[in-house]
Amino acid sequence: MPDKYIDLLTDFGYKKIFGEEANKEVLIDFLNSKFNLKGK
Repeated sequence: MPDKYIDLLTDFGYKKIFGEEANKEVLIDFLNSKFNLKGK
């Protein structure tokens, strides 16, 4: 069975990963890492 993945370079993939309430912590961690923020 081939691996399945979501391409974050597409609008669908980005919204699927970062746009759902269940993934809110993933979005916060991603933004903190990009802007070098710690625990804000």
